[in-house]
Amino acid sequence: MRALLAAAVSFALAAGLSGPAAADDAVPTYHADVARTGHYVVPGLTWARAGDLHQDTAFDGRVQGHVYAQPLYWRPPGAPHGLVIVASEDNIVTALDAASGATVWRRGIGPAAARATLPCGNIDPLGITGTPAIDARAGTIYFDAMVAGARPRHLIFALALRDGSLRPGWPVDIAAGLRDRSMTFRSRLQNQRGALTLIGDRLFVPFGGHLGDCGDYHGWVVGVRVNEPAVFGAWKTWANKGGIWAPGGLAFDGSALFAATGNTDGAQQWSGGEAIIRLPADLRWRPDPRDYFTPADWHRLDADDADLGGTNPLPIDVPGRALLLGLGKDGKAYLLDRADLGGIGHPLAVAPVAEAAIITAPATWRAGNDAMVTFAARASSWAGSTGRSGLLALRITGGKQTAIRPAWSARLDGWSAPIVTTADGGADPIVWAVGAEGDARLHGFRGDSGAPVFDGGRMDGLRHLATILAAEGRLYVAGDGRVYAFGLTP
Repeated sequence: MRALLAAAVSFALAAGLSGPAAADDAVPTYHADVARTGHYVVPGLTWARAGDLHQDTAFDGRVQGHVYAQPLYWRPPGAPHGLVIVASEDNIVTALDAASGATVWRRGIGPAAARATLPCGNIDPLGITGTPAIDARAGTIYFDAMVAGARPRHLIFALALRDGSLRPGWPVDIAAGLRDRSMTFRSRLQNQRGALTLIGDRLFVPFGGHLGDCGDYHGWVVGVRVNEPAVFGAWKTWANKGGIWAPGGLAFDGSALFAATGNTDGAQQWSGGEAIIRLPADLRWRPDPRDYFTPADWHRLDADDADLGGTNPLPIDVPGRALLLGLGKDGKAYLLDRADLGGIGHPLAVAPVAEAAIITAPATWRAGNDAMVTFAARASSWAGSTGRSGLLALRITGGKQTAIRPAWSARLDGWSAPIVTTADGGADPIVWAVGAEGDARLHGFRGDSGAPVFDGGRMDGLRHLATILAAEGRLYVAGDGRVYAFGLTP
């Protein structure tokens, strides 16, 4: 176990947990790194130059199918440009040249499941939804796909990044792998919306249900070995439902995984739902109050369908404190101690930050000794701008006076998961978001004040919670059938 954790910490640091993702690095996972910071370094992209950003209309960017997953980035050794890799609901993975948008390779892995074959839901067809994970060292991309057949199945695939070929020993059938461990997984009732997380040679795959909450699904985290492809373990809510819905999936802080779950069904005692769970790398979890948090009113949250699991937990480090931020559909922000999550009803701090449900992926960056966090929300009166729909930023302070404070809010016509860029790791933070299912434009705001610095580039087919990729000095946004690229004039 110690060896595994040591390897996991080493890998996490290599993957960017120790700082924001640099422009030339691989972007192997959702929101830049396994801690889900959403923080990228883009040299030259300053407050003064942000207005010069423009959409590259010559960028080809054609893909096939509806896109919910964030694009990822990988540069082959010695290549002048990298690949932007996009997975779609048609069960097709496409690698695009990051400079031109031309297709380098395209791989289909089997028919996606038609909505009519599923008990409920709103994605048609249902194929690859959760953001894949890249192992840059092995040149491999991993993802979950719902594959149609007599019984739709969740299969984990591994493709070579150089050409999209299927790696030997794959795919891994989730239900069959868990059945071998005397566990029952009903693929047809489960949906895989959260991003996958790769730690060393172990892949972690979160599951929730479909829109409509039909059937006796559970919140699951399934572990898959990638060096010898097979399921090695799993954790699930012990009451029905309690899905892990967040597009960011799980967060990893170098020693433990953190998952947020939604409402359970019919639980009279707390049974894993409406919670933030700290999981060890072997997924052998014990119900110790230090390893979970749920609000004291979890039963009411269950009844109101006010999931805590719509947003991934966010590790935050400030001087003297290792913290974790949770955001709920009850509009509250919960600040926790990562070493002791507090059990039932014992957060370090709680604040009513939003008037409506928070369903997003937050991004974070440093501001002196404090941490800044931004996410999509309709600000509450506590945040100083009641009803303003768009982005909200919080300031997190540590020390003896650990606290959540409002920083700014900004209007945004649409819904997305923001990212933040800095010019050198700290200077000129800019929060970027798209108006998905709204004005369909790219927007940039100063991280210190929320003042707008960019507005432009209308895009088609952006799905709910569309998430931006930053790589090679550009911003990339995936919509149905196409990837859009924005960059500065050289």
